[in-house]
Amino acid sequence: MPRRPPTPRGKDLFAEAHAEPKPAAATHRANIDGGSRGNPGPAAYGVVIRDGRGEIVAKLKKYIGRMTNNVAEYYGLIAAMDYAQSHGIRALRIESDSELLVKQMRGQYKVKSEDLRPLFERAQKMSKGFDSFRIEHVYREQNREADALANEALDETEGKASGSAAAKKTELAGSKTSSASPKSEPARSKTEAVSSKPEPRKIQARFRGGVLYLLEDVELPDGMVVDVSIHLRPKPV
Repeated sequence: MPRRPPTPRGKDLFAEAHAEPKPAAATHRANIDGGSRGNPGPAAYGVVIRDGRGEIVAKLKKYIGRMTNNVAEYYGLIAAMDYAQSHGIRALRIESDSELLVKQMRGQYKVKSEDLRPLFERAQKMSKGFDSFRIEHVYREQNREADALANEALDETEGKASGSAAAKKTELAGSKTSSASPKSEPARSKTEAVSSKPEPRKIQARFRGGVLYLLEDVELPDGMVVDVSIHLRPKPV
């Protein structure tokens, strides 16, 4: 009877054993919102991030200058992803009440705005750095916390601006009182006071996508009507 060749001890002992699958990373949820008062106008974003148990781990808010609503929404999205990646979060679900942003990120809408294109491309690139990434549309009622944070950032910025303006007025009033001579100045007539108007201010602007964007921050009340003089300049070569 022929003898079988000896088999090394332990060889192929675990050949049929399968490696245990790695546990899936807990999915964090980020509610994002962006807003602009004027569109374009003073803009800010708000972000609320929760862990897999639903506990809030971060609240983000920031004033970003004079932007449109859609630009502010993308800033909020990028801020949420940046926080997640810098804190080792591997699975992220974004919830936004901006249908435009959600459908653009899903590839259902094309990005036609030149202002949104670089933000969209950056967000797409960042989204590929997660093991799991989803973005979903929610109703505004489900996004109240993020919306409140964006409005807080806007209110705080407007409060600082109005406070500094009031301080300047008080300082100017004090300097006039201290430097005034004993003889009071002759009172100005009502006609003279009414006829004095502030000098017009020139501000550069850029026209893009059907919207005229001011290149300087200007504090104006909502509904204010202004005169615009357009002087075309050749594009730099």
